[in-house]
Amino acid sequence: MKKNLKKMASYYKPYFGTFMLDLFFAFLASATALVIPLVVRYITSNIANIKADGDIRLILTIGGVLFGLVLVNFGSRYFISYVGHVMGAKIEYNMRSEIFDHYQKLSFSFYDEQKVGSLMSRVTSDLFDITELLHHGPENLAISAIKIIGAFIILSNISIYLTLAAFALIPIMIVYAIFMNRRMRRAFRENRVKIADINTQIEDNLSGIRVVKSFANEEIENGKFKVGNDAFLKAKKNSYFYMGLFHSGMSSFNILINVIVIVVGGVLLIKNLVDVPDFVAFLLYINVFTEPIQTLVEFTEQFQNGYTGFERFREIMDIEPDIEDSPRAEELKDVKGDIVFEDVSFKYKDSAHRVLRHINLDVKAGSYVALVGSSGGGKTTLCSLIPRFYEVTKGSIKIDGKDIREVTLKSLRDNIGIVQQDVYLFAGTVYENILYGKPSATREEVIEAAKLANAHEFIEGLPNGYETDIGQRGVKLSGGQKQRLSIARVFLKNPPILIFDEATSALDNESENIVKESLEKLAANRTTLVIAHRLSTIKNAERILVLTEKGIEESGTHDELMAKNGIYAGLYKWTR
Repeated sequence: MKKNLKKMASYYKPYFGTFMLDLFFAFLASATALVIPLVVRYITSNIANIKADGDIRLILTIGGVLFGLVLVNFGSRYFISYVGHVMGAKIEYNMRSEIFDHYQKLSFSFYDEQKVGSLMSRVTSDLFDITELLHHGPENLAISAIKIIGAFIILSNISIYLTLAAFALIPIMIVYAIFMNRRMRRAFRENRVKIADINTQIEDNLSGIRVVKSFANEEIENGKFKVGNDAFLKAKKNSYFYMGLFHSGMSSFNILINVIVIVVGGVLLIKNLVDVPDFVAFLLYINVFTEPIQTLVEFTEQFQNGYTGFERFREIMDIEPDIEDSPRAEELKDVKGDIVFEDVSFKYKDSAHRVLRHINLDVKAGSYVALVGSSGGGKTTLCSLIPRFYEVTKGSIKIDGKDIREVTLKSLRDNIGIVQQDVYLFAGTVYENILYGKPSATREEVIEAAKLANAHEFIEGLPNGYETDIGQRGVKLSGGQKQRLSIARVFLKNPPILIFDEATSALDNESENIVKESLEKLAANRTTLVIAHRLSTIKNAERILVLTEKGIEESGTHDELMAKNGIYAGLYKWTR
């Protein structure tokens, strides 16, 4: 916990001046609250002696000073509420940028284990509660400490007996607060987990809403959501149970303090050990004293929310990227496209089973190589190792003789273009999605890339041409249109190495022929690896590799492999 609190405090560093001013104005606001009961005591002590206009003028002067204090309080509170909140918003901005940037550095292995809704919660609701704590926490502690210490000093000067009576319950209150805090912290952390689960459920449902409706499974989705919602409600009830005990207990302690002071004060009045004006002033100061205790109560809840959010924030930030540039990494330049696998094996973190075993492969620059085999044979995994989406477990992969672990990730991936079966288009326009392949490209280059991908004609037919909004994930386009936009994106990128992962398998015959023509143009004079289920689409490949759990079992042209009458021949006959 100490380490986390130290790390949390480091976020104040860029705004240290603002932070100190916030505490200063918190001090001023507290000081004004401490002055007023003293004035009441002065007036009530001297009311019997008021007999001249001079005394009335004195009271009016005191009133003017108090009005000035009200203005000071107004200015102080305004600074705390406005400038202080802006400081909190800036801290939230920095933390959100930090975690989003960290998300970009984490590899596929991380995302394989995570749920999008849970990751989103850490960027939104968790961060809001953290910054509320970072803004209000020190401020509330400062105000409360000043009021409590100031009230104690003043109360001690009024009556040591009443002061001891008022503070008698404080040790018990502290023990009670610590006891309840521990339970509240666990309960609030459970809340975080459950709300993240709900966010995941919602994100999953809305992303797949077309599948839900196509199967008329709305009731099933409602049932799944109810399970998560019920779990969240249960966690909330648990946290509110402890929070209710905490609030009601602390509130009762505050009332008990007043009761004790009234009883003890009554006894002291009877025995002439305290004056009426002092007793009145003491009662006013008790309210000044108990109000910051209530603030501390609210701070405790705020701390639980904020600190558990920060723990979840640090859980992500403490994850080290498992794939990153080595200290001696160099830029990959002037790429020809020779790819060599040397005794490459790979397995996923959560599996003892090796997906790839002792793969040795030499793909010459500019060649067109196809990968075939049954599902689960490792074709996509093999291709994912080339841009280092995953790290090889054993062996090495080289491009133009350079180990890909010794070149920068950006330069490596800048030289590889990938066209997948499941095309991902971002919310926005057609133009923006093609431009994603090369953000610095001109409009003329974007249009030329669309023409090469056989996409220009259909784009021009859209309501707003290249400026047409395509909706979330391109839902307003057909499968073939989306695929051609993804190909245009790669044309614009113009990489020397291409990977086609089942790029046409989900398309109808007409769309497949158009996309196939685009892919053939794109593949010209580039090193191309094609993963295919429809074996008829790769008959003209220079080399076809048959990948199984044992590794590459067959290699050759279509005619050579058919003549062998082995695994490939069987697959080809089965898929015809």
